[in-house]
Amino acid sequence: MTRTAYVTIVMVFIALLLLPFQAAGILLNSRLQRIVPNLFHRAACAVIGVRITQIGERTRESPALILSNHASWLDIIVLGAIAPVVFVAKSEVANWPLFGWLAKLQRTVFVERERRHKTGDAARAMGDRLLGGDAVVLFPEGTSSDGIRILPFRSALIGSAHHAIGDSTHHDRVTVQPVSLAYVRYGGVPVGRALRDKVAWYGDVDLVPHLLGVFSSGAVDVTVSWGEPIGYGMTANRKEIARDAENAVRRMTARALRSPAAQPSGTDEATASAVPAFEQT
Repeated sequence: MTRTAYVTIVMVFIALLLLPFQAAGILLNSRLQRIVPNLFHRAACAVIGVRITQIGERTRESPALILSNHASWLDIIVLGAIAPVVFVAKSEVANWPLFGWLAKLQRTVFVERERRHKTGDAARAMGDRLLGGDAVVLFPEGTSSDGIRILPFRSALIGSAHHAIGDSTHHDRVTVQPVSLAYVRYGGVPVGRALRDKVAWYGDVDLVPHLLGVFSSGAVDVTVSWGEPIGYGMTANRKEIARDAENAVRRMTARALRSPAAQPSGTDEATASAVPAFEQT
């Protein structure tokens, strides 16, 4: 059996095994609806061979809005393995075979990006998630990139923080934390320009072939860098929040891509610090 077939079969088995528990968590509105996706993503990282090195720490404040760069479908698995989070995705994802079903089970907030009058609805839905105790991950670039460039952060949905504060009787601020994802090795080899497309999923690349290629790689090393969490109140300017987070993510990504693990001359010591996601806390 090839590695690709093995990973595919095990992933499907894990999803089916956890499905009843997630359905029960959503139906009963219990903690299971946050715990089960986290377990699924941890298991997925272990099976695929995704090794995560974290720099800094995720905020434990609540409500928390996490602003991340976006390079690949792997971003979902990586961040979902580190912490119980809820994602924001474009509305088209909801209709994708299998992946749309998984996204709905994780209680993803879907956004109709092409219909600006729907932005307010999405922001309010994000605010509801925040006030419900979920850490919400937003990819403010609005699309995925090659993993090297950081596209301009859009600020419209960051207004969800204001909605959360305005609707809350318990919180007067929302903690916003930038996070950077940098894929530094693929199959044990530093990710240079030649291998960038093997990890980053962007442009017109078809999802399934890209996914199967990652399944066959055996190992993907990613550096997750957490920026400074900042509490913002109702008077905060969403455009300034977006700009500051974009600058922080750009700096952290550049630093991670310059690290020894990302260079051809890097030693095994840098790679050895990366551990499977299911060992992270």
